[in-house]
Amino acid sequence: SAMSQSCCELEKDGGGGACCGAVVPACADKGDGWGTLSSHEAGAHTQGYDVEFDPPLESKYECPICLMALREAVQTPCGHRFCRGCIEKSLRDAGQKCPVDNEVLTEDQLFPDNFAKREILSLTVRCPNQGCSQKMELRHLEAHVAECVFAMVVCVLCHMSVCKSYLGQHEAQECPRRLVPCMNCACPVVYHEQECPLANVVCDYCTMELIRDQLQYHCDMDCPRAPVACTFSPFGCPEKMQRSDLAQHMQEFTQMHMRYMADSLRSLSLSGSLLPASEMPDANFCPSRPVPGPLPLREPLAGAAVAAPASSLHCGCSGSLQHLRETIQQLEARLVRQDHQLRELSIRTETQSGQVGELKRQVRSLEESARELEAQQCNGIYVWKVENFSVYQRSQEAGQPVVIHSPGFYTGRPGYKLCLRLHLQTPSAPRCANYISLFVHTMQGQYDSQLSWPFQGTIRLAILDQADGNHHTEVMETKPDLLAFQRPTIQRNPKGFGYVTFMHLSALRQKDYLRDDTLLVRCEVTPRFDVSCIRREGFQPRGPEPSV
Repeated sequence: SAMSQSCCELEKDGGGGACCGAVVPACADKGDGWGTLSSHEAGAHTQGYDVEFDPPLESKYECPICLMALREAVQTPCGHRFCRGCIEKSLRDAGQKCPVDNEVLTEDQLFPDNFAKREILSLTVRCPNQGCSQKMELRHLEAHVAECVFAMVVCVLCHMSVCKSYLGQHEAQECPRRLVPCMNCACPVVYHEQECPLANVVCDYCTMELIRDQLQYHCDMDCPRAPVACTFSPFGCPEKMQRSDLAQHMQEFTQMHMRYMADSLRSLSLSGSLLPASEMPDANFCPSRPVPGPLPLREPLAGAAVAAPASSLHCGCSGSLQHLRETIQQLEARLVRQDHQLRELSIRTETQSGQVGELKRQVRSLEESARELEAQQCNGIYVWKVENFSVYQRSQEAGQPVVIHSPGFYTGRPGYKLCLRLHLQTPSAPRCANYISLFVHTMQGQYDSQLSWPFQGTIRLAILDQADGNHHTEVMETKPDLLAFQRPTIQRNPKGFGYVTFMHLSALRQKDYLRDDTLLVRCEVTPRFDVSCIRREGFQPRGPEPSV
């Protein structure tokens, strides 16, 4: 195994490449195709030729400023070539000096380099349109682009950019503004699909498909998800909700609606008038039909309803008042029933909550017992599966400390209870950066009173190679004088014993230590018992067991 440290833990380059880019704007005169501009135009914003040369452009024809092929090439007295537009802009912005060697330079010292201009315009370039494989001299590129079937053009109807060769098909079959007969009513119109009353549309609220002529009625009367106002909105209820939630709202806010109605009746009694018929609630409203916490009533509602003066009954609206009184009485009776139901449900909920809590405690106790029984079956050989190891590695790489404890396990029945601690050292840790540290801790166990202390024996730690069995193993002997092996006074001894530099993290990639993002750590413990201290009669100490 690899050497480990055992310890007790006390705790721009102008190259010759050609630039490939967008088509250069047309700016040529009759003489040279691409590239001849007036001195005023060249000095404005024009840079070099941004095209793809084949073969690639030689560096001697590149402008040192824009790094593209020279356009309207000029030379300086110091022997450097530039695009006219680039050098004139540089002299204006950066001062009168050569951008290459900082020699003094003015615009009147520039002279045209016609030889370079002819050479560049004679170079072969590729068509910049996607899909076109044509090659031609630079001087002919503009004429080719104007006729290239792969060039992008704008549809005059919808203003979309489409390939020139595809324009006819687009205008005939795909353009959304083309004149086509409506499939629903056969009217030859543009955009009729957005207006045809017989066209299929989808409801914005419930996604139901129906014809456009039915959409408004559907949203106003049928759609379960359309927003609607509360039935008691004429009395002051401000709530709005989906139509499917209206019944629940009417059910839950009965007291609030009764309060609104009582206030409305009081105002009617004082004013001697009723609400207009258009603002009255639905005459077919039934409290049992499907309406935040309940609000207490200020005073008995029946009294408020009866308190209307007799003068108000002479206004010809006594029928509506009687309907309101009956509705209030029905709501009061229903409210009493709901109060009883709520009390019963509350008592039942409290009982069930207590039962659920007791069941949870029993489940936790059973799980703990199952884990304890499982730990006792190890007989000193325990394999710890560290799953999702990549998550711990990412935390370690980010400089976050990673400490993982294994479940407890026993060396036998009876036996000592131990656990493992795995520590991924951070990249900045002194002397142990990026190492896996591995330690053993004693724990309080079921048989501690029957065992001799301090714990003594041999501990074999290994990280398993899950392919060919070439495990990384270290063996250590316990040291009884250390606190790590004394009988623990708390659930887990805070002192551990093991290796700070058990294995470097980079070694995990050299063999098949990780499989399915799981690391296997094996601990084999062979305790040495002081037979005279063992209180259980007939117990024979376990001898060394063969490695697994």
